[in-house]
Amino acid sequence: MTTLRASDGANLGTFPAGRSPRGVIFGGSSIWVANSFDSTVRKLRASDGAKLGTFPTGATPAGVAFDGSSIWVANASGHSVSKL
Repeated sequence: MTTLRASDGANLGTFPAGRSPRGVIFGGSSIWVANSFDSTVRKLRASDGAKLGTFPTGATPAGVAFDGSSIWVANASGHSVSKL
């Protein structure tokens, strides 16, 4: 995953996110990345990209949403959603 500065598009860093990242959201102080090839979601600290955890989901997660308290993951091959 690559972080770009919004004001000018400058590359601020590239961080490991998992295999085949498909969806990214900001949830509070963290970035959440859905990784479709390994059926996980990775949590990264927004300030520096440090890995905070990797969590299992259903098959082929493709999208993520934050409702203010939980992370929801759409699992494309699993025909389901996961709530983290």
